[in-house]
Amino acid sequence: MASKASTCCSTGNVCVCAQQATCSCGKKSALHCNCEKASTENAVEGPRCSCRARPAGKCTCSRASTENKTPESACDCGSRPANACTCEKAVDAGFKPSRNEENEIDFTTKH
Repeated sequence: MASKASTCCSTGNVCVCAQQATCSCGKKSALHCNCEKASTENAVEGPRCSCRARPAGKCTCSRASTENKTPESACDCGSRPANACTCEKAVDAGFKPSRNEENEIDFTTKH
């Protein structure tokens, strides 16, 4: 399986945006929320941001100002640019960032 979504903005094998993304409370990595919003924050359904870690329009990475704009020419779901669909209709719709360990940052003190 790929280590990043086809729509991810990075040029290497790892999606830096997915590593930067946090849940809306900002305490945990995206898709690993444990606050009162966890049930919705950890769901991966519908249109997503480029890295697929956050809902479309609710990006929290360094590209948030670009990602959260409404596209002029939208895909079928209407939330993403026409050439960068990230909903269930996307070519690689099965990509889920939470299933890819490369997208996670280990903040523990393991040696």
